[in-house]
Amino acid sequence: MAKKIKGGLAGLSGLVYSTNPDYMQPAETEKTESLPAAQQELRIRRETKQRGGKVATIVSGFDGNEADLEALGKMLKTKCGTGGSVKEGEIIIQGDVAPKVKAALLEWGYKRTRGV
Repeated sequence: MAKKIKGGLAGLSGLVYSTNPDYMQPAETEKTESLPAAQQELRIRRETKQRGGKVATIVSGFDGNEADLEALGKMLKTKCGTGGSVKEGEIIIQGDVAPKVKAALLEWGYKRTRGV
């Protein structure tokens, strides 16, 4: 069985070998600061695809670093009293809790939420 590449093929630049001795790989840049809550434009949606017919609430559109996204995901899961995860820049919360998520985000200062 072949090894899975973490993050898919998006992290690979496509360069295999270069004969240029001065060539340097471009450094990957990670966001160091997140936008303030009032400037974030988060999108909330419900999904049932590939979940065995079970509903999940997805929050996407977060603009910031991974640590802040993880913290927001943890706060939302605690507020809704459900499980979930943070994958590929999206917060996945188990169950149909979109109204609770929207209310919590508005309470925490996220003014521009779109969706359910």
